[in-house]
Amino acid sequence: MIYEGKAITVKALESGIVELNFDLKGESVNKFNRLTLNDLRQAVDAIKADASVKGVIVTSGKDVFIVGADITEFVDNFKMPDEELVAGNLEANKIFSDFEDLGVPTVAAINGIALGGGFEMCMAADYRVMSTAAKVGLPEVKLGIYPGFGGTVRLPRLIGVDNAVEWIASGKENRAEDALKVRAVDAVVAPDQLQAAALDLVKRAISGELDYKAKRQPKLDKLKLNAIEQMMAFETSKGFVAGQAGPNYPAPVEAIKTIQKAANFGRDKAIEVEAAGFVKLAKTSVAQSLVGLFLSDQELKKKAKNYDKQAREVKLAAVLGAGIMGGGIAYQSAVKGTPILMKDIREEGIQMGLNEASKLLGKRVEKGRLTPAKMAEALNAIRPTTSYGDFGNVDIVVEAVVENPKIKQSVLAEVEGLVREDAIIASNTSTISISLLAQALKRPENFCGMHFFNPVHMMPLVEVIRGEKTSETAIATTVAYAKKMGKSPVVVNDCPGFLVNRVLFPYFGGFARLVSAGVDFVRIDKVMEKFGWPMGPAYLMDVVGMDTGHHGRDVMAEGFPDRMKDDRRTAVDALYDANRLGQKNGKGFYSYEMDKRGKPAKVVDASVQEVLAPIVYEQREVTDEDIINFMMIPLCLETVRCLEDKIVETAAEADMGLIYGIGFPPFRGGALRYIDSIGVAEFVALADKYADLGPLYQPTAKLREMAANGQRFYG
Repeated sequence: MIYEGKAITVKALESGIVELNFDLKGESVNKFNRLTLNDLRQAVDAIKADASVKGVIVTSGKDVFIVGADITEFVDNFKMPDEELVAGNLEANKIFSDFEDLGVPTVAAINGIALGGGFEMCMAADYRVMSTAAKVGLPEVKLGIYPGFGGTVRLPRLIGVDNAVEWIASGKENRAEDALKVRAVDAVVAPDQLQAAALDLVKRAISGELDYKAKRQPKLDKLKLNAIEQMMAFETSKGFVAGQAGPNYPAPVEAIKTIQKAANFGRDKAIEVEAAGFVKLAKTSVAQSLVGLFLSDQELKKKAKNYDKQAREVKLAAVLGAGIMGGGIAYQSAVKGTPILMKDIREEGIQMGLNEASKLLGKRVEKGRLTPAKMAEALNAIRPTTSYGDFGNVDIVVEAVVENPKIKQSVLAEVEGLVREDAIIASNTSTISISLLAQALKRPENFCGMHFFNPVHMMPLVEVIRGEKTSETAIATTVAYAKKMGKSPVVVNDCPGFLVNRVLFPYFGGFARLVSAGVDFVRIDKVMEKFGWPMGPAYLMDVVGMDTGHHGRDVMAEGFPDRMKDDRRTAVDALYDANRLGQKNGKGFYSYEMDKRGKPAKVVDASVQEVLAPIVYEQREVTDEDIINFMMIPLCLETVRCLEDKIVETAAEADMGLIYGIGFPPFRGGALRYIDSIGVAEFVALADKYADLGPLYQPTAKLREMAANGQRFYG
């Protein structure tokens, strides 16, 4: 053994060839943490000092190659002073460069996922052989940063600027055939041939058949583009990427600027340019939010996994109520491998549900994400029915009928008498209390909420709602089914609106106040979209539907009358009474016309002002900052209340629920992280400025205590 550490070993194989093997002890995956980097430093030094070494292959002892950096270390690292962070980054880069500069040929054998630092390790080798089962990429922009172990330097020199910009700015994972096409790897082989192929390459380089020094040289030199070619490549891509990323995500454009700045330097100077830009991004609030988001998502997955032991297997599911929502649920279940019965009392409902599932499956086929054979298989896994014939065999039933407590209770009681005693029944209600609905059931312990968000196939969140009598088995089984459907489940306790809608309606309440104060809703939409929301509140209300919003508002007002009841008529009342229901009937705050792709496009409709005129009670001058505060303060305070009331267990779950459920701007990290970014004391002081607007704007006693004690929701 030439070197043996806790993350890396180096052993002799044959004829002077050694294997540098990544196998981080105590972990299911390899990652670049402090331990791995220290091991790599010593392993490279040991190889360099051994004159008998003629070639190196780099392998992994796990199913993945290296998943990237240990992101849990980012939080502390990014707090370091700039000079320390730059120095640490350059020290790590020196290890990769020293490996690259070894006086012998090197080959990376990529057996599985090689992302971020994992792929940067591969690029430091002279040759790369990739398994057909592997994926490679540089996803750092998804964390608000860009590659920091030489990725912005080596990749454009390997595959050209255009390809490198696409890979780095998109952060996508690339399959073997795509990596080979752009020459990011040198060969692709079946998994069982990987080791042999890597050995063959290194032997050919040792024998002189392959000139590894010539292969290495472009990575050490400046980019081979003249001034005009550089201008065309970089200026065009900066404009395009800026348009795609938007103003709130600087990392993709900063990555291009860094490649451009370093274009006329050799490797070592180029890496210094990369390190300086990396640290600049690491210090942004966007990076802090997106890194926090990643860690919160990991926490969410871990919590969901904790339910696995108590969960019953779902081999057959059922959805009650077809239509768009039922069809979406049926599609999601079937496409992820769980057969499902889709029941409706009307043939038209069944047809609508089947049409929805067919449309979604067809789109996947068009995009090459599903074969026609797999589409047929998924469609066959959806069994439409107008009777309860096979319900005796189902493991879970998702009720998705009209949002009316009496109708839901009637349907739930009916189905309970037709399923097995151990079958789980879940309601897809968006606002109605689970404990209230459970009053109609003989086995309330087998009942919980399973709230999907529309459109089902796109929205990652599922709220799993625990009623007063819900058993842990019911929760665990529903969580496991949601995960199997490819969703991110968050377990919440019962209350009107649960987590997401309880928090969303105070946001709409702030919007209603603004419109009643004579503020133009088009302006409000523009301000909130600039803030980072995917759509402004008026547009969102049109998408949700005025009838749904009207009903939800009434449920919330009944549940929380002290702060959510409004004695005056609002814009929602006016539009609902005028039958302007939003996209569903082509007119709401906006009017809707079909675009070329057959999708509803919003158009400003002057006639709506006449409808809104009776609910404008004053003319108030507000700044754009006021608009943001009118809406964000009540949303944030209600999220705080949900945490304090134990509707949700952790700050991470609350924030991820809002990001996955209603599109809270990810770069702001969620409502509680947003409060942290302002400062808890500063947020309380800000809310107090608007306290005259009523209880929705008044901080809780516990939040005031946190402010006084200098506490935060995270860290």
